[in-house]
Amino acid sequence: MVDHVLYSSRSEEWETPQSIFDRLNKVFSFTLDVCATRDNKKCQQFFSKQDDGLKQPWHDHRTIWMNPPYGHVIEQWMEKAYTESCKGCVVVSLVPARTDTKWWHSWVDGKAQVTFVKGRLKFGGSKNGAPFPSALVVYGLDVNRIVNGAGRE
Repeated sequence: MVDHVLYSSRSEEWETPQSIFDRLNKVFSFTLDVCATRDNKKCQQFFSKQDDGLKQPWHDHRTIWMNPPYGHVIEQWMEKAYTESCKGCVVVSLVPARTDTKWWHSWVDGKAQVTFVKGRLKFGGSKNGAPFPSALVVYGLDVNRIVNGAGRE
């Protein structure tokens, strides 16, 4: 019963809260949204379902925004984000904080900078918080190296 409530929805797509995106965009200046529709895109350049972002190269863009589908395909998106970041880009993703899952241990733990979002996000036009906690996962940016190397020549 609890699993049904926590891990179900009519859709795998959870529209990014604009306030979260705006704050992150001020820092990262995103150039590509890899999981979007014409109605909810966050960047001028975006990949829709029809474009199939999993089959497209991302690394030509400096900074990528990703709010992937939250169903079983999330593992493929996280793998793609990691592999593209290894080619020289930064990928920032908003995902459910499911630290007990295979995809988290395979593609997040030890491979990315993680920030857990306080509280429950309100996705799209919802008045209610999500039934799960969220996290921001950043690939391709070593925050510790940047902080520890600040001021060095």
